[in-house]
Amino acid sequence: VVSGEEKPYAGVTVAILNAWGKERSWMSHMVAHELWYQQIYSYQGILEALSGLAVNVKFISFDDVRARGIDKDIDVIINVGDEGTAYSGGAAWRDKEIVTAVRGWVREGHGFIGVGEPTAATVNDRCFALADILGVDEEKGFTLSADKYNILKKAHFITEDVAGEIDYGEGKKNVYALDGADVLDIRFSDRFKRNVNVGEVKMAVNEYGKGRSFYITGLPYSFENSRLLYKAMCWAANKPLNVCYSSNVNTECNYYEASGKYAIVNNGKEKQTTEFYDKSGNKSIIDLKPMEIKWIKE
Repeated sequence: VVSGEEKPYAGVTVAILNAWGKERSWMSHMVAHELWYQQIYSYQGILEALSGLAVNVKFISFDDVRARGIDKDIDVIINVGDEGTAYSGGAAWRDKEIVTAVRGWVREGHGFIGVGEPTAATVNDRCFALADILGVDEEKGFTLSADKYNILKKAHFITEDVAGEIDYGEGKKNVYALDGADVLDIRFSDRFKRNVNVGEVKMAVNEYGKGRSFYITGLPYSFENSRLLYKAMCWAANKPLNVCYSSNVNTECNYYEASGKYAIVNNGKEKQTTEFYDKSGNKSIIDLKPMEIKWIKE
């Protein structure tokens, strides 16, 4: 139908930033053949989602940033992991050269996505070194006396199609929003009710100069979470969503430009109906049988 060497359309180029870069491409948070562990499954969903989404994926290290800066073709950087690990970065985020490069790059109009404890290095009473970009930080006891009023959950493009509860996996505790960020999801304890210094932020967005950021506490793999991540990347990169796109989370669209063909895929075992958008954003309604791949010629 199409050449085995033909690459599908990718609307966003994303880079995973950690200490390893290309040395451990597609290896998330441990070796040992990516076995399931309670401590890491909330992060493994990132790579599993990226492997099937309409994005180009790169792996860059902090040494790469020091040596060459950030490639101009990268739209979004993802930093994901626990504090003090090679995947989140640890002490690398105390390097002024690194934080200056990333701040300047985001400010120019790019996207930054943090998952778990991104950029965690405890600098100047901040747990997240790039809390100013992320719009959130993790309370470590250093800022308890600073009142935190940003606890109102807001509607947003990224979450507008979410049905039911979002699966954050193990998530993270004590994450709070800074002033100016938009809280997309927050959980409250039933032990104490007030309008300040309560709640744990699960998801938030922020704007930094011309750039944007998205934060989430964890992202185990599911069709729903994969779609959530794709929408977050499009939003952070300021790229259109409805291009070579299928709206139903149980389906996906792959566009092969050289062949001029779209493959609309039903990943589920039930019939699905979806809104299909072509490369020009034109919409049509597609019905799919269980596990069907429907090819559409331009």
